[in-house]
Formats: sequence, C-alpha cells, structure tokens
Amino acid sequence: MTEALLHFIWQHRPFSLNGLRTAQGEEVEVIDPGLPNPHAGPDFFNAKVRLGGALWAGNVEMHVKASDWFAHGHHTDPRYNNVVLHVVVHADRPALCAHGAEIPTLAIPYPSAMEARLNKLMDSEGRIPCHRHMQELDPFRQLAMLQRLMVERLQQKSEQVLATVVRCKGSWEEAYYRAVVRCFGLKANALPAELLAQSLPLTILGKHKNSPFQIEALLFGQSGLLHGPTPHPAGSYPARLLSEHTFLAQKYGLTPIDGALWRFLRMRPSSFPTLRIAQLAALISQSTGLFSRSMEAPDLESLEHLYTATPSDFWHRHYTLGGKESPRSTPKPIGRGLAHTIILNATVPFLFAHGRSRAINGPCDKALHILETMPPEANSVVDGFKKLGLTISSAADSQAAIHLKASRCDAKKCLHCEVGTAYLNDTPNDTQTPHTQQNT
Repeated sequence: MTEALLHFIWQHRPFSLNGLRTAQGEEVEVIDPGLPNPHAGPDFFNAKVRLGGALWAGNVEMHVKASDWFAHGHHTDPRYNNVVLHVVVHADRPALCAHGAEIPTLAIPYPSAMEARLNKLMDSEGRIPCHRHMQELDPFRQLAMLQRLMVERLQQKSEQVLATVVRCKGSWEEAYYRAVVRCFGLKANALPAELLAQSLPLTILGKHKNSPFQIEALLFGQSGLLHGPTPHPAGSYPARLLSEHTFLAQKYGLTPIDGALWRFLRMRPSSFPTLRIAQLAALISQSTGLFSRSMEAPDLESLEHLYTATPSDFWHRHYTLGGKESPRSTPKPIGRGLAHTIILNATVPFLFAHGRSRAINGPCDKALHILETMPPEANSVVDGFKKLGLTISSAADSQAAIHLKASRCDAKKCLHCEVGTAYLNDTPNDTQTPHTQQNT
C-alpha cells in the first residue's frame, strides 16, 4: 500500500478506525483526522484522538513502515515533537521524538480490495482514468464537485495574476494589458503574444492613443512581422507601418521580438496572428483605462460590448501584411468567441484576484456570476466529460471540467477527485488484521 492511500484512509475513513489499539496497547478513537499539510512537516495538523481514554490534540505522521520515521530523520527534527499519533501499515519499530519519548503508533487494517481499485485507476490508459465510473456520481455531488473545482481554478489563476502584478511593479493596468494581449495569441501563439506585450509597455502605447496608425505600427513592428525577407512595396500600408515603427523604436529604444515565433500553419485566416494584432490595435486605440473599465463593467453584456472593435480599412481586404488583396471588402471585428476568451482568461481572473487582494467580496462574487451566465466552452476536454455524463451548462462548469482534467486526471490524482474517492469508498470491506508487532 502506498502512503498516499494511507492518507486517504485516514482522511476519509471508508471503514472504522475506532476500536483499534496502538502498538502500546491503548484503545484508539479518532475524533477529528485533522487537516492535510501540503508543506514540510507532519502529514496532518490539528488532529484530535482519544488514546486509552485521554484526549490528545496535535499532529499525525504517516508511513507504510514505522521504521521510515527514522529513515526520514523525524527522530531528530523538532517539527515532529508534537506528533500525537504515528499511523502506519506495518509497526516494525517504535517511533521516538527528538526528546527521546516514544510516540504512540497505530497500525491500521490493510484494504487489499481498495488498493486493487486504486491500481486499476492508476493503470488506466484512458484520458479520464475513472471514465467508467463518472455516471455513478449522483447529480448533487457532481454539482458540488464542479463548484469546488471552479473556485480552486479561480484561486490558482488569481495567484498567477498577483505574481504578474508584482513583475509589473505593482501596475494592475500593465499586468492586465499583458493578459489581454496573450488572449489575442490564442493557444497557438500565446508565447509570442506574451513576448510582444513584454517588449512594448502599455505606457508607450498610451502616448499614441490618438493615432490608430501609430498603435498598429508599434504592435506590428514589435511583433517582428514587418521585418520579412521580402521588402514591402514602396508606399504600401505595410511599408508605411515599418517606416513609422523604425522611427518610434529608435525614439523609445524598442527591440522587436523574432517574427519567426508566430504560427500560421494549419490556421484559418480569421485566426491569423496578423489579423489578431490588427484587432488588438483597434481595441487599444478605442479603449482608455481598459483594466478599470473591465473591473467596473456590471455584467457579461457590458464586457462583450467593451471588447468590440474593428481594425483599420486595410484589414477589410487582407488577412496578412504581404498577402493578396481580397476582392471583397469585409470588416473583421473582434468576434464574440474571442471576446469570451478575453473575459474568461483575463477579466474574470483579474476580478477575482483584485477582490482577494483587497479582501472585498464584490469583485469575487461578480467574477463567479459572469462565469455562471456565460455559455460553456466548446473543446475536446469539455465534450469528453459531457459524453461521460458530467452536466456542463455554463462557463463555470466548463472551467471546472478543464481544471479537473489538468489537475486530477492528467496527473492521476484520483485520491483527490470526487469521482475517485466515491469509487474507492464504495469498496467492499476486506480489511486484514494490521501488523502491530514491534521489533525493539
């Protein structure tokens, strides 16, 4: 049995641990297993156990073999002096704290059927290890699971937001601008988009708010896409952009990123990075205080309107800087799909992080409400969970499903998943007598 399964049994207690006796002969009653400790130190904090009639409160440490206490150096580590119970499978040696006092050791029953079920999940070759058991989770527990995962994802994303704000020297506007630019890169071009934002501070763009042409020149010049192997025809729009960027880059000391980083292959023209940068330029040109306005927008409809912008006339007939001109003039505004991508990956996380950083519930509640009113995302992960019987009716649910796949399924952390724990807790009880003989 693994130590992870031992942690699961202690925390969830799929079978009773009461009535057992420590290796020292004291009867055990588990009142509160305590809280899992994800950091260094004992495995569970603030547990409450009754040993031989006396109530003890403190920490709990776990090992498969009791002798691992010494192998891990706990007998010389003062952090383990307040351990009130050593939980093991095989009690092969008494544990001693740094003061030399013996720590009560509890050997728990060995659940071979539960271990077999866990191994079955671990050995699964499917994208979702518990795919055969997803439908066994009742709708109420599904809903509770999705809500917890959604909040967990928001908390994780808010930590990333706060780290970006620190890198931006405390500027929420600059950090938000970087997040929005990354969204315009979509998945295929997220990295060059992020590098583009880092190479061109928002403060510089702000100095040219009244000139959409200069905004385009700065963005396209810094993207490296103006500096191709073939010169642009004299007087053409791309040539004018390049000339303007050359002047502005020298003025501000800017260095473009490598244009070869951008991906065009196997992409639809409407997703070409050139068109996305043109749409970004239009958004920046028409939006003053984008971060503040996003945080103040009252609802999803207001945010969708905020992220509506149409590129300059050149892009009505082009998808690239050097491509052929289209015979039809078609405006190419930011679509609803891209607007939702920005709202999901920039606005909502920043709302949640902004609220948490100031201990204000309003922005956090608004972030949750926006997710609950948005339609669910359509991708292979979400579609896969739907086929397995998971009810996904909003962006809050789809974000939770994406987080479930990334944080649980891909890492096969079935012991930390609602479906996995339900499957294991349903194991028929075949626990064997624990090994309590200690060799002194």
